[in-house]
Amino acid sequence: MAFKGQPTPSTITPINRAKISDGKGLQVTVPENTTVVAQTFVLLDGFFGVAMESAKTEAGETTAIGLNIEQAEYETDQITAADAFNKGDLVYYKASTKKLTTNPGTEETPNRLVGKVTNKKDASNVIHFILLPQQV
Repeated sequence: MAFKGQPTPSTITPINRAKISDGKGLQVTVPENTTVVAQTFVLLDGFFGVAMESAKTEAGETTAIGLNIEQAEYETDQITAADAFNKGDLVYYKASTKKLTTNPGTEETPNRLVGKVTNKKDASNVIHFILLPQQV
């Protein structure tokens, strides 16, 4: 820090950096020929979260939407009905079906780890799970 009478001349260069957000949401790109329904889980631009708005793109066009990536507990029926989803099970996102599963996939086609079950699947095929931190 420079001060008056400092024996060595110095220059102060203010760097204005400010917090942009709490990191609970961001804008992502919906690629061409894609339909996104608001309040569903999606994987876009490498981020997994809840789409905050609906969007539909045609060939040659893209658009941006808001994506909630907050680490919180969520309730969903966007699951593979055949899976048990017991409390404590790891939850994966299967991009080909756009559903959550307890199956990690294969080495060739892995499913993305996204959370952990907090309330097991009920009679209506609904689970509660905690969204894990985003994977790098």
